[in-house]
Amino acid sequence: MCTCHSELYGKRRRAFVEAIAAKDPESVAVFASAPVFTRNNDVEHEYRQDSDLFYLTGFAEPGSVLVLDAKEKKSTMFVRPRDPERETWDGPRAGVDGVKEHFGANEAFTIDKVAEELPKLFQNRKRLYYRLGLNRSFDDKILEGLDRARARAKLGHTWPVEIVDPGTILHEMRLFKSTEDLASMRRAADITAEAHLRAMKATKPGMHEFQVEAMLLETFRMHGSERPAYGSIVGSGNNATILHYRLNNRKMEDGELLLIDAGCEYDYYASDVTRTFPIGGRFTKAQQAIYELVLDAQEAGIEKTRKGGSLEEIHSTCVDVITRGLVKLGILKGEVEQLIKDEAYKPFFMHKTSHWLGMDVHDVGNYYVGGKARPLEAGMVLTVEPGIYISKDNDKVAPEWRGIGVRIEDDILVTEGEPDNLTKQIPKTVAEIHAACA
Repeated sequence: MCTCHSELYGKRRRAFVEAIAAKDPESVAVFASAPVFTRNNDVEHEYRQDSDLFYLTGFAEPGSVLVLDAKEKKSTMFVRPRDPERETWDGPRAGVDGVKEHFGANEAFTIDKVAEELPKLFQNRKRLYYRLGLNRSFDDKILEGLDRARARAKLGHTWPVEIVDPGTILHEMRLFKSTEDLASMRRAADITAEAHLRAMKATKPGMHEFQVEAMLLETFRMHGSERPAYGSIVGSGNNATILHYRLNNRKMEDGELLLIDAGCEYDYYASDVTRTFPIGGRFTKAQQAIYELVLDAQEAGIEKTRKGGSLEEIHSTCVDVITRGLVKLGILKGEVEQLIKDEAYKPFFMHKTSHWLGMDVHDVGNYYVGGKARPLEAGMVLTVEPGIYISKDNDKVAPEWRGIGVRIEDDILVTEGEPDNLTKQIPKTVAEIHAACA
Protein backbone atom coordinates (compact mmCIF):
# COMPACT_ATOMS: atom_id res chain seq x y z
CA MET A 1 0.00 0.00 0.00
CA CYS A 2 1.35 3.43 -0.90
CA THR A 3 1.93 6.01 1.85
CA CYS A 4 -0.87 8.29 0.60
CA HIS A 5 -3.40 5.47 0.87
CA SER A 6 -2.11 4.45 4.30
CA GLU A 7 -2.64 8.03 5.50
CA LEU A 8 -6.16 8.07 4.04
CA TYR A 9 -7.24 4.93 5.89
CA GLY A 10 -5.63 6.19 9.08
CA LYS A 11 -7.54 9.46 8.77
CA ARG A 12 -10.80 7.54 8.37
CA ARG A 13 -10.11 5.38 11.43
CA ARG A 14 -9.32 8.43 13.54
CA ALA A 15 -12.50 10.17 12.42
CA PHE A 16 -14.59 7.13 13.28
CA VAL A 17 -12.93 6.63 16.67
CA GLU A 18 -13.39 10.31 17.53
CA ALA A 19 -17.07 10.04 16.60
CA ILE A 20 -17.77 7.02 18.81
CA ALA A 21 -15.66 8.48 21.63
CA ALA A 22 -17.81 11.62 21.54
CA LYS A 23 -20.87 9.45 22.27
CA ASP A 24 -19.14 7.29 24.88
CA PRO A 25 -15.36 7.32 25.42
CA GLU A 26 -15.51 3.75 26.74
CA SER A 27 -16.49 2.25 23.38
CA VAL A 28 -15.02 -0.47 21.23
CA ALA A 29 -15.90 -1.33 17.61
CA VAL A 30 -15.48 -4.58 15.70
CA PHE A 31 -15.49 -5.09 11.93
CA ALA A 32 -15.20 -8.55 10.37
CA SER A 33 -14.12 -9.37 6.84
CA ALA A 34 -16.59 -10.67 4.29
CA PRO A 35 -16.96 -14.46 4.43
CA VAL A 36 -15.59 -16.69 1.69
CA PHE A 37 -18.43 -18.40 -0.18
CA THR A 38 -18.21 -21.72 -2.01
CA ARG A 39 -19.35 -21.59 -5.63
CA ASN A 40 -19.49 -25.34 -6.11
CA ASN A 41 -17.62 -28.28 -4.58
CA ASP A 42 -14.17 -26.88 -3.71
CA VAL A 43 -14.34 -23.79 -5.96
CA GLU A 44 -14.90 -20.43 -4.30
CA HIS A 45 -16.61 -17.31 -5.60
CA GLU A 46 -14.30 -14.42 -6.43
CA TYR A 47 -13.52 -12.70 -3.15
CA ARG A 48 -14.27 -9.04 -2.39
CA GLN A 49 -13.60 -7.50 0.99
CA ASP A 50 -16.40 -6.09 3.15
CA SER A 51 -16.77 -2.41 2.22
CA ASP A 52 -16.71 -1.12 5.81
CA LEU A 53 -13.54 -3.00 6.69
CA PHE A 54 -11.83 -1.95 3.48
CA TYR A 55 -12.91 1.68 3.99
CA LEU A 56 -11.11 1.72 7.34
CA THR A 57 -8.02 -0.32 6.48
CA GLY A 58 -7.50 -0.90 2.75
CA PHE A 59 -6.98 -4.54 3.72
CA ALA A 60 -8.38 -6.96 1.14
CA GLU A 61 -7.64 -10.38 2.64
CA PRO A 62 -10.37 -12.70 3.97
CA GLY A 63 -10.19 -14.13 7.48
CA SER A 64 -9.53 -10.76 9.11
CA VAL A 65 -11.03 -8.65 11.91
CA LEU A 66 -10.50 -5.02 12.93
CA VAL A 67 -11.06 -3.81 16.50
CA LEU A 68 -10.99 -0.09 17.25
CA ASP A 69 -10.73 1.08 20.85
CA ALA A 70 -12.01 4.60 21.52
CA LYS A 71 -10.52 4.86 25.01
CA GLU A 72 -6.97 3.89 24.09
CA LYS A 73 -7.19 5.17 20.47
CA LYS A 74 -5.83 1.81 19.37
CA SER A 75 -6.46 -0.43 16.38
CA THR A 76 -6.05 -4.19 16.68
CA MET A 77 -6.18 -6.56 13.71
CA PHE A 78 -6.59 -10.32 13.50
CA VAL A 79 -5.33 -11.81 10.23
CA ARG A 80 -4.36 -15.09 8.63
CA PRO A 81 -0.83 -16.18 9.57
CA ARG A 82 1.98 -16.27 7.04
CA ASP A 83 2.04 -19.75 5.52
CA PRO A 84 4.50 -20.45 2.68
CA GLU A 85 2.62 -23.56 1.57
CA ARG A 86 -0.80 -21.84 1.39
CA GLU A 87 0.74 -18.72 -0.17
CA THR A 88 2.09 -20.90 -2.96
CA TRP A 89 -1.48 -21.86 -3.75
CA ASP A 90 -3.41 -18.66 -2.96
CA GLY A 91 -0.94 -15.78 -3.06
CA PRO A 92 0.95 -13.74 -0.47
CA ARG A 93 -0.44 -12.79 2.93
CA ALA A 94 0.42 -9.72 4.97
CA GLY A 95 0.54 -11.61 8.23
CA VAL A 96 0.81 -10.07 11.70
CA ASP A 97 3.95 -8.06 10.94
CA GLY A 98 2.60 -6.87 7.59
CA VAL A 99 -0.61 -5.38 8.96
CA LYS A 100 1.35 -3.50 11.59
CA GLU A 101 3.87 -2.20 9.09
CA HIS A 102 1.58 -1.40 6.15
CA PHE A 103 -2.02 -1.22 7.38
CA GLY A 104 -1.80 0.85 10.53
CA ALA A 105 -2.50 -1.82 13.16
CA ASN A 106 -1.07 -0.91 16.59
CA GLU A 107 -1.47 -4.50 17.68
CA ALA A 108 -2.01 -7.69 15.67
CA PHE A 109 -2.75 -11.36 16.24
CA THR A 110 -3.37 -14.37 14.05
CA ILE A 111 -7.06 -14.98 13.39
CA ASP A 112 -7.12 -18.13 15.53
CA LYS A 113 -6.59 -15.89 18.59
CA VAL A 114 -9.93 -14.06 18.21
CA ALA A 115 -11.81 -16.09 20.81
CA GLU A 116 -8.98 -15.62 23.32
CA GLU A 117 -8.35 -11.90 22.76
CA LEU A 118 -11.83 -10.43 22.15
CA PRO A 119 -12.93 -10.74 25.81
CA LYS A 120 -9.81 -8.78 26.83
CA LEU A 121 -10.60 -6.06 24.29
CA PHE A 122 -14.20 -5.88 25.54
CA GLN A 123 -13.11 -5.65 29.16
CA ASN A 124 -14.04 -2.38 30.93
CA ARG A 125 -15.83 -1.02 27.88
CA LYS A 126 -19.47 0.08 28.07
CA ARG A 127 -20.55 0.13 24.43
CA LEU A 128 -19.80 -2.24 21.54
CA TYR A 129 -20.23 -1.09 17.95
CA TYR A 130 -20.91 -4.18 15.87
CA ARG A 131 -23.39 -5.03 13.12
CA LEU A 132 -25.31 -8.08 14.29
CA GLY A 133 -26.93 -10.31 11.68
CA LEU A 134 -24.61 -9.63 8.75
CA ASN A 135 -22.24 -12.52 9.46
CA ARG A 136 -24.02 -15.08 11.65
CA SER A 137 -20.99 -17.27 12.22
CA PHE A 138 -18.95 -14.32 13.50
CA ASP A 139 -21.94 -13.13 15.57
CA ASP A 140 -21.38 -16.23 17.69
CA LYS A 141 -17.77 -15.22 18.32
CA ILE A 142 -18.88 -11.73 19.37
CA LEU A 143 -21.53 -13.08 21.74
CA GLU A 144 -19.07 -15.60 23.15
CA GLY A 145 -16.56 -12.81 23.73
CA LEU A 146 -19.18 -10.75 25.54
CA ASP A 147 -20.15 -13.72 27.68
CA ARG A 148 -16.54 -14.37 28.65
CA ALA A 149 -16.00 -10.67 29.44
CA ARG A 150 -19.16 -10.71 31.59
CA ALA A 151 -17.88 -13.75 33.45
CA ARG A 152 -14.94 -11.67 34.73
CA ALA A 153 -17.25 -9.29 36.60
CA LYS A 154 -16.37 -11.01 39.88
CA LEU A 155 -12.82 -9.77 39.37
CA GLY A 156 -14.09 -6.19 39.26
CA HIS A 157 -14.24 -5.81 35.48
CA THR A 158 -17.14 -4.39 33.46
CA TRP A 159 -18.30 -5.34 29.96
CA PRO A 160 -20.27 -3.75 27.12
CA VAL A 161 -23.95 -3.52 28.00
CA GLU A 162 -24.96 -1.90 24.70
CA ILE A 163 -24.50 -3.13 21.13
CA VAL A 164 -24.86 -0.39 18.50
CA ASP A 165 -24.74 -0.71 14.71
CA PRO A 166 -21.52 1.07 13.62
CA GLY A 167 -23.32 2.07 10.42
CA THR A 168 -25.06 4.82 12.37
CA ILE A 169 -21.70 6.61 12.23
CA LEU A 170 -19.57 4.90 9.58
CA HIS A 171 -22.24 4.85 6.88
CA GLU A 172 -22.81 8.56 7.37
CA MET A 173 -19.09 9.03 6.81
CA ARG A 174 -19.25 6.95 3.63
CA LEU A 175 -22.30 8.81 2.34
CA PHE A 176 -20.33 12.05 2.01
CA LYS A 177 -17.53 11.63 -0.49
CA SER A 178 -14.09 13.09 0.18
CA THR A 179 -11.71 14.40 -2.47
CA GLU A 180 -10.00 11.00 -2.51
CA ASP A 181 -13.30 9.13 -2.81
CA LEU A 182 -14.37 11.32 -5.73
CA ALA A 183 -11.06 10.82 -7.50
CA SER A 184 -11.71 7.06 -7.50
CA MET A 185 -15.33 7.55 -8.57
CA ARG A 186 -14.34 9.83 -11.44
CA ARG A 187 -11.81 7.26 -12.62
CA ALA A 188 -14.47 4.53 -12.43
CA ALA A 189 -16.79 6.79 -14.44
CA ASP A 190 -14.13 7.42 -17.10
CA ILE A 191 -13.42 3.69 -17.51
CA THR A 192 -17.13 2.94 -17.70
CA ALA A 193 -17.51 5.65 -20.34
CA GLU A 194 -14.82 3.98 -22.46
CA ALA A 195 -16.68 0.67 -22.22
CA HIS A 196 -20.10 2.08 -23.17
CA LEU A 197 -18.68 4.05 -26.08
CA ARG A 198 -16.87 0.97 -27.35
CA ALA A 199 -20.13 -1.01 -27.18
CA MET A 200 -21.99 1.65 -29.15
CA LYS A 201 -19.33 1.70 -31.86
CA ALA A 202 -18.92 -2.07 -32.14
CA THR A 203 -22.44 -3.49 -31.73
CA LYS A 204 -23.92 -4.77 -34.99
CA PRO A 205 -26.95 -6.90 -35.94
CA GLY A 206 -26.17 -10.61 -35.73
CA MET A 207 -23.90 -10.31 -32.71
CA HIS A 208 -24.85 -11.89 -29.40
CA GLU A 209 -25.41 -10.00 -26.17
CA PHE A 210 -22.54 -11.87 -24.50
CA GLN A 211 -20.11 -10.48 -27.09
CA VAL A 212 -20.99 -6.97 -25.95
CA GLU A 213 -20.69 -8.02 -22.32
CA ALA A 214 -17.21 -9.38 -23.06
CA MET A 215 -16.21 -6.02 -24.56
CA LEU A 216 -17.38 -4.23 -21.44
CA LEU A 217 -15.47 -6.53 -19.10
CA GLU A 218 -12.32 -6.39 -21.20
CA THR A 219 -12.41 -2.60 -21.25
CA PHE A 220 -12.88 -2.44 -17.49
CA ARG A 221 -9.86 -4.66 -16.85
CA MET A 222 -7.68 -3.04 -19.50
CA HIS A 223 -8.02 0.30 -17.72
CA GLY A 224 -7.22 -0.93 -14.23
CA SER A 225 -10.64 -1.82 -12.85
CA GLU A 226 -10.55 -4.72 -10.41
CA ARG A 227 -14.01 -6.00 -11.35
CA PRO A 228 -17.45 -4.93 -12.54
CA ALA A 229 -19.44 -3.13 -9.85
CA TYR A 230 -22.36 -5.53 -10.46
CA GLY A 231 -23.50 -8.11 -12.98
CA SER A 232 -23.77 -6.40 -16.36
CA ILE A 233 -27.20 -6.17 -18.00
CA VAL A 234 -27.02 -6.42 -21.80
CA GLY A 235 -30.61 -6.73 -22.99
CA SER A 236 -31.68 -6.55 -26.63
CA GLY A 237 -35.20 -6.39 -28.03
CA ASN A 238 -37.78 -7.44 -25.46
CA ASN A 239 -34.98 -8.29 -23.01
CA ALA A 240 -34.57 -4.54 -22.53
CA THR A 241 -37.97 -4.55 -20.81
CA ILE A 242 -36.71 -6.97 -18.11
CA LEU A 243 -35.26 -4.81 -15.34
CA HIS A 244 -32.61 -7.21 -14.07
CA TYR A 245 -32.05 -9.30 -17.18
CA ARG A 246 -28.95 -11.45 -16.71
CA LEU A 247 -28.72 -14.20 -19.36
CA ASN A 248 -27.03 -12.00 -21.98
CA ASN A 249 -27.19 -14.83 -24.53
CA ARG A 250 -29.59 -13.64 -27.25
CA LYS A 251 -28.68 -12.92 -30.86
CA MET A 252 -29.34 -9.25 -31.59
CA GLU A 253 -31.39 -8.20 -34.61
CA ASP A 254 -31.51 -5.09 -36.79
CA GLY A 255 -34.20 -2.62 -35.75
CA GLU A 256 -34.03 -3.51 -32.05
CA LEU A 257 -32.80 -1.52 -29.08
CA LEU A 258 -29.95 -2.62 -26.81
CA LEU A 259 -30.08 -1.59 -23.16
CA ILE A 260 -26.75 -1.80 -21.34
CA ASP A 261 -26.63 -1.29 -17.58
CA ALA A 262 -22.97 -1.74 -16.64
CA GLY A 263 -20.33 -0.07 -14.54
CA CYS A 264 -16.88 -0.88 -13.28
CA GLU A 265 -15.40 -0.78 -9.80
CA TYR A 266 -12.17 1.13 -9.31
CA ASP A 267 -10.28 1.20 -6.01
CA TYR A 268 -13.44 -0.28 -4.43
CA TYR A 269 -15.67 2.54 -5.78
CA ALA A 270 -18.54 1.84 -8.17
CA SER A 271 -19.82 3.43 -11.33
CA ASP A 272 -23.40 2.68 -12.41
CA VAL A 273 -24.48 3.68 -15.92
CA THR A 274 -27.27 2.73 -18.32
CA ARG A 275 -27.44 3.61 -21.98
CA THR A 276 -29.95 2.44 -24.59
CA PHE A 277 -29.21 2.60 -28.33
CA PRO A 278 -30.38 1.14 -31.66
CA ILE A 279 -28.55 -1.98 -32.74
CA GLY A 280 -28.88 -1.04 -36.40
CA GLY A 281 -27.57 2.48 -35.82
CA ARG A 282 -30.77 4.54 -35.96
CA PHE A 283 -33.93 4.71 -33.85
CA THR A 284 -37.30 3.96 -35.37
CA LYS A 285 -39.91 6.69 -34.94
CA ALA A 286 -41.59 4.89 -32.02
CA GLN A 287 -38.26 4.05 -30.34
CA GLN A 288 -37.08 7.64 -30.63
CA ALA A 289 -40.32 8.96 -29.14
CA ILE A 290 -39.94 6.74 -26.06
CA TYR A 291 -36.21 7.42 -25.84
CA GLU A 292 -36.61 11.20 -25.95
CA LEU A 293 -39.33 11.03 -23.31
CA VAL A 294 -37.04 9.11 -20.95
CA LEU A 295 -34.20 11.53 -21.71
CA ASP A 296 -36.43 14.52 -20.95
CA ALA A 297 -37.41 12.92 -17.65
CA GLN A 298 -33.80 12.16 -16.78
CA GLU A 299 -32.59 15.68 -17.55
CA ALA A 300 -35.42 17.10 -15.43
CA GLY A 301 -34.42 14.73 -12.60
CA ILE A 302 -30.76 15.71 -12.84
CA GLU A 303 -31.76 19.37 -12.64
CA LYS A 304 -33.45 18.59 -9.31
CA THR A 305 -30.30 16.94 -7.94
CA ARG A 306 -29.34 19.94 -5.88
CA LYS A 307 -28.58 20.77 -2.29
CA GLY A 308 -31.86 20.91 -0.36
CA GLY A 309 -33.73 18.66 -2.79
CA SER A 310 -34.46 14.99 -2.18
CA LEU A 311 -34.59 11.65 -3.94
CA GLU A 312 -38.37 11.79 -3.62
CA GLU A 313 -38.42 15.13 -5.42
CA ILE A 314 -36.23 13.73 -8.21
CA HIS A 315 -38.53 10.74 -8.58
CA SER A 316 -41.75 12.75 -8.58
CA THR A 317 -40.27 15.05 -11.24
CA CYS A 318 -39.45 12.09 -13.48
CA VAL A 319 -42.88 10.55 -12.86
CA ASP A 320 -44.55 13.82 -13.89
CA VAL A 321 -42.55 14.13 -17.12
CA ILE A 322 -43.08 10.48 -18.08
CA THR A 323 -46.79 10.48 -17.30
CA ARG A 324 -47.37 13.64 -19.33
CA GLY A 325 -45.35 12.17 -22.19
CA LEU A 326 -47.23 8.86 -22.17
CA VAL A 327 -50.50 10.79 -22.37
CA LYS A 328 -49.18 12.84 -25.29
CA LEU A 329 -48.16 9.63 -27.09
CA GLY A 330 -51.59 8.11 -26.45
CA ILE A 331 -50.21 5.26 -24.32
CA LEU A 332 -52.04 6.58 -21.26
CA LYS A 333 -55.40 8.32 -21.34
CA GLY A 334 -56.86 10.69 -18.75
CA GLU A 335 -55.96 13.67 -16.62
CA VAL A 336 -52.26 13.74 -15.75
CA GLU A 337 -52.75 14.59 -12.07
CA GLN A 338 -55.26 11.77 -11.57
CA LEU A 339 -53.10 9.30 -13.50
CA ILE A 340 -50.17 10.14 -11.22
CA LYS A 341 -52.37 9.80 -8.15
CA ASP A 342 -53.59 6.41 -9.40
CA GLU A 343 -49.99 5.39 -10.28
CA ALA A 344 -51.16 4.58 -13.80
CA TYR A 345 -47.55 5.05 -14.98
CA LYS A 346 -46.32 2.08 -12.92
CA PRO A 347 -46.90 -0.64 -15.55
CA PHE A 348 -44.35 1.30 -17.68
CA PHE A 349 -42.11 2.91 -15.02
CA MET A 350 -42.18 0.58 -12.03
CA HIS A 351 -38.99 1.43 -10.14
CA LYS A 352 -37.64 4.39 -8.21
CA THR A 353 -35.36 6.88 -9.95
CA SER A 354 -32.34 7.11 -7.65
CA HIS A 355 -30.11 5.39 -5.12
CA TRP A 356 -26.90 6.32 -3.31
CA LEU A 357 -23.66 5.35 -5.04
CA GLY A 358 -20.22 4.74 -3.56
CA MET A 359 -18.27 1.67 -2.49
CA ASP A 360 -21.46 -0.34 -2.95
CA VAL A 361 -23.49 0.15 -6.11
CA HIS A 362 -26.55 0.54 -3.88
CA ASP A 363 -24.58 2.39 -1.29
CA VAL A 364 -25.09 2.93 2.42
CA GLY A 365 -26.73 5.94 4.05
CA ASN A 366 -30.22 6.70 5.30
CA TYR A 367 -32.82 7.68 2.71
CA TYR A 368 -35.24 9.07 5.29
CA VAL A 369 -34.66 11.11 8.43
CA GLY A 370 -37.44 11.47 10.95
CA GLY A 371 -39.82 9.76 8.56
CA LYS A 372 -39.21 12.37 5.85
CA ALA A 373 -37.20 12.20 2.63
CA ARG A 374 -33.64 13.21 3.44
CA PRO A 375 -32.52 16.60 2.07
CA LEU A 376 -29.61 16.34 -0.35
CA GLU A 377 -26.28 17.78 0.76
CA ALA A 378 -23.03 18.54 -1.03
CA GLY A 379 -20.77 15.48 -1.25
CA MET A 380 -23.52 12.92 -1.81
CA VAL A 381 -23.42 10.87 -5.03
CA LEU A 382 -26.54 9.25 -6.47
CA THR A 383 -27.93 7.85 -9.69
CA VAL A 384 -30.73 9.34 -11.78
CA GLU A 385 -32.22 6.55 -13.88
CA PRO A 386 -35.81 6.79 -15.15
CA GLY A 387 -37.05 4.26 -17.70
CA ILE A 388 -40.00 3.10 -19.74
CA TYR A 389 -40.57 -0.61 -20.37
CA ILE A 390 -43.29 -1.93 -22.67
CA SER A 391 -43.28 -5.71 -23.01
CA LYS A 392 -43.94 -7.32 -26.37
CA ASP A 393 -46.85 -9.11 -24.68
CA ASN A 394 -48.54 -5.90 -23.53
CA ASP A 395 -51.75 -5.96 -25.58
CA LYS A 396 -53.07 -2.82 -23.85
CA VAL A 397 -50.91 -0.58 -26.03
CA ALA A 398 -50.69 -0.14 -29.79
CA PRO A 399 -48.38 -2.64 -31.55
CA GLU A 400 -45.76 -0.03 -32.51
CA TRP A 401 -44.86 0.51 -28.83
CA ARG A 402 -44.48 -3.14 -27.86
CA GLY A 403 -41.04 -4.58 -27.09
CA ILE A 404 -39.47 -1.17 -26.40
CA GLY A 405 -37.40 -0.83 -23.23
CA VAL A 406 -35.40 2.31 -22.48
CA ARG A 407 -33.44 3.36 -19.39
CA ILE A 408 -30.90 6.18 -19.14
CA GLU A 409 -28.74 6.45 -16.03
CA ASP A 410 -25.97 8.78 -14.89
CA ASP A 411 -24.00 9.26 -11.68
CA ILE A 412 -24.55 12.68 -10.13
CA LEU A 413 -22.54 14.49 -7.45
CA VAL A 414 -24.46 16.97 -5.33
CA THR A 415 -22.47 20.20 -4.99
CA GLU A 416 -23.01 23.64 -3.47
CA GLY A 417 -24.26 24.71 -6.90
CA GLU A 418 -24.95 22.94 -10.19
CA PRO A 419 -25.28 19.13 -10.27
CA ASP A 420 -22.01 17.48 -11.36
CA ASN A 421 -22.69 14.63 -13.79
CA LEU A 422 -19.71 12.28 -13.41
CA THR A 423 -20.74 10.28 -16.51
CA LYS A 424 -21.83 13.08 -18.85
CA GLN A 425 -19.12 12.15 -21.35
CA ILE A 426 -21.09 9.09 -22.50
CA PRO A 427 -23.27 9.81 -25.58
CA LYS A 428 -26.89 10.38 -24.64
CA THR A 429 -28.77 12.66 -27.02
CA VAL A 430 -30.29 11.11 -30.15
CA ALA A 431 -27.73 12.89 -32.35
CA GLU A 432 -24.84 11.72 -30.15
CA ILE A 433 -26.17 8.16 -30.12
CA HIS A 434 -26.57 8.09 -33.93
CA ALA A 435 -23.05 9.44 -34.37
CA ALA A 436 -21.53 6.91 -31.92
CA CYS A 437 -23.36 3.99 -33.57
CA ALA A 438 -22.58 5.08 -37.13
